[in-house]
Amino acid sequence: MKKIIFLLLTVLAFANVNAQILDPVKWTTKIEKKAENTYLLTFDGVIEKEWHMYSQFTPDGGPLPLEVIFKNTNGNFNLVGKAKESKTRTAYNDIFEVNETFFERKAQIQQEIKITNPKITKVEAELNYQVCKEVCINLEKKFTFTIPVTTVAAAAETRKTTTKVEAPVLLDSVKVDSLAPSLGASDVFEATPEKVVIEAPTTDSKRGLWSIFFIAFLSGFAALLTPCVFPMIPMTVSFFTKQSKTKAKGIRNAIIYGIAIIVIYVMLGFVVTWIFGADALNALSTNVWFNIIFFILLVVFAASFLGAFEIMLPNSWANKVDNQADRGGMIGILFMALALAIVSFSCTGPIVGTLLVDAASKGGIAPIVGMFGFSLALALPFMLFAMFPGWLHSLPKSGGWLNTVKVVLGFLELALAFKFLSNADLVLQLHLLEREVFLAIWIAIFGTLAFYLFGKITLPHDSPLTHLSVGRLLMGLVVLSFTIYLIPGLWGAPLKIINAFPPSIEYSESPFGVGVSGGHSTATVLPDGAKSGPHGIVVFDDYEKGLAYAKTVNKPIMLDFTGYACVNCRKMENNVWSDATILPILNNQVVLISLYVDDKRDLPKDQQFISKTTGSEIETVGDKWTDFMISKYKTNTQPLYVLTDLEGNSLNKTTPTISYVNVVEYENWLKSGIANYKK
Repeated sequence: MKKIIFLLLTVLAFANVNAQILDPVKWTTKIEKKAENTYLLTFDGVIEKEWHMYSQFTPDGGPLPLEVIFKNTNGNFNLVGKAKESKTRTAYNDIFEVNETFFERKAQIQQEIKITNPKITKVEAELNYQVCKEVCINLEKKFTFTIPVTTVAAAAETRKTTTKVEAPVLLDSVKVDSLAPSLGASDVFEATPEKVVIEAPTTDSKRGLWSIFFIAFLSGFAALLTPCVFPMIPMTVSFFTKQSKTKAKGIRNAIIYGIAIIVIYVMLGFVVTWIFGADALNALSTNVWFNIIFFILLVVFAASFLGAFEIMLPNSWANKVDNQADRGGMIGILFMALALAIVSFSCTGPIVGTLLVDAASKGGIAPIVGMFGFSLALALPFMLFAMFPGWLHSLPKSGGWLNTVKVVLGFLELALAFKFLSNADLVLQLHLLEREVFLAIWIAIFGTLAFYLFGKITLPHDSPLTHLSVGRLLMGLVVLSFTIYLIPGLWGAPLKIINAFPPSIEYSESPFGVGVSGGHSTATVLPDGAKSGPHGIVVFDDYEKGLAYAKTVNKPIMLDFTGYACVNCRKMENNVWSDATILPILNNQVVLISLYVDDKRDLPKDQQFISKTTGSEIETVGDKWTDFMISKYKTNTQPLYVLTDLEGNSLNKTTPTISYVNVVEYENWLKSGIANYKK
């Protein structure tokens, strides 16, 4: 009886230890034949409630994006385009100060391949991804897809396997269910012939379409207030109301005119999406050359608005369209709308170009939605004033204020341009446009705009300014206030109003502001292998060097299993480590060693090995620390904190490790461990 009880307790203990090895995403795969030598590989993931997995398109500087890796491509098959994703959600992350894109509840990844080696029988794939809830986990899953062959060969291959297949083996689709619980951070799945499952590919994700529509709609109203468009409103409306035989016919023609404007711009959105492809636009948004080209393009647009030159379509186009507009009837109205688009291009072109650039960075049908929002705002006044011509008397007269609107838009375009240049710098990690440089440029741009609004600077197309209008004065005060708001950002202020635009605080000359290095005086000498971490804490990222230093100062070690892209790790550092009761403990009573489980640096070949715990190949520094965490502490979540003595023994007996907690719990845990070390 005692032996049975002991056995049960052992089993329960083992189950409890391994309960922390979390695997919130369960995967199934299938392969479908699309055409001769062309196959579609599909990964379907079911994500546990409240967890989310990050997309391959989540921006740099935030959580780790999904990586889809194919191992045996050389000479065997080619990838057709980039892997496509099912529906995702985009939300702002105030920790990393970026918009992050992620999956909830389910995820589907599809990759089309074209076989170039007829002898290949298997495709080896790997998914590297991060999932988060209150903690974050970096996972690596390996898959093997079996290429469907002839019926006879497929049946022969099936007989060789140990799996019994009762359903007939068909050629064009193979599916595998891999829902067994994981024992570690890496698993291998094999797609073997079982049954046909035909599923329609999910539609491409629609990212932030409402925000694109809203911004485009406001941009359309801004375009109305430019010198090329605003004077056209009373002229066009008067034409429809006076030339039409009845009021109803005039209103009808004006509505057709407005619809024609919408159709023209929406067609432009269709063309952009068709030429580049919905998925290609999203992939381009993280491309260095894409960002550099659009930086140059926006600078050109800004220079045009500021008066350096005008961007115009050929006059012959306008003349030909204008001749067609004289035909009258439905066709004439359509050509009138096209004439408006061409004649006003010098004002609307830069705005439309900027919208398409921003929409391209969102992907999917965003260019179409953006053009619909822009054209709707542009067309509505023509339709409404035709219905209510009395409103025309309330319109302000054309004048110099129209050019002022155009110049303000030019300054805004110039400021936005540096966001694209910053994206390229972040991807290349050149550190040429760090946070301080970016903010200095914006301070110069908006400071100059404030001087312009106050009449201290004039530009080529400005009318003589005898006095400041109240509206211009108020706008100048707003811009000046915004400029002053930016200045403390040079010294490390978070600038939460605009934190989606400049690089994050970590991507700066000094994360703690100008003239400060890691919260310490620049004269402070750090121990060998240490660096200044969050809030100026001395931190090691090498276990051996941290251990050696701890022995010299006779202090306990706090292991911090973390990740560069771990959201909740940053929350703990920002909200808990910074607390007045915690920071002195971390600074003075422990030696902090931060081990990054997503460190992608390759280990030297002689230090690479196969994990005894998970069976995974340990190839990178991050793999090494992940294996250390799983094998010693039986968990794969971050953040994870462990207090140890100099021999690596846990100091907190009842709670050896702690994760995402509040200040009080963290303080009690720290003090308990430190007290045990001093005994």
